[in-house]
Amino acid sequence: MELVSEAIAFAVKAHDGMRRKKSDAPYILHPMEAAVIVGTMTDDQNLLAAAALHDVVEDAGITTQEIEERFGRRVRELVESETEDKRADLPPESTWRIRKEESLEVLKNTDDIGVLMVWLGDKLANMRAIYRDFKVEGEAMWQRFNQKDVNQQAWYYRSIVKLTERLSNTSAWLEYKTLTELVFGKGE
Repeated sequence: MELVSEAIAFAVKAHDGMRRKKSDAPYILHPMEAAVIVGTMTDDQNLLAAAALHDVVEDAGITTQEIEERFGRRVRELVESETEDKRADLPPESTWRIRKEESLEVLKNTDDIGVLMVWLGDKLANMRAIYRDFKVEGEAMWQRFNQKDVNQQAWYYRSIVKLTERLSNTSAWLEYKTLTELVFGKGE
């Protein structure tokens, strides 16, 4: 089976029965959207597979070892770049800032354009959903997030705009920047 097809089938099975944040939408739609976004920037099979798999370790209990065994070292590295240490023993709202700071360090310290593409695919998919909800619910939508402070959310999403700027020649980055500004304002 082609790497991307196998990754999609694996992600569908791993996320089976899961739903998006307080929604009836099947979770799998998010990683598939991320993969489609990455596909607007590259046809690299490893990057497309990693985008489809980007949440399986963090949210579906799959190990990085399983990812490497099935999909190779490169896909594992890309998935790891997107995987937060959730600190399952602590409430998510109490660890939100440190998790985001650690995640942003990955972007700050990478020279790997593939890492940036997989990140942008995920975050643009998130920002599209945030923008849709923001248009309907306004500021009230933040109440369903672990981090309810809009200023903290703005800091995080604006940081990603800056840290992925090497992709500013892509329509994905331009859309991400535009949606971030529409939700949070232009900022500094």
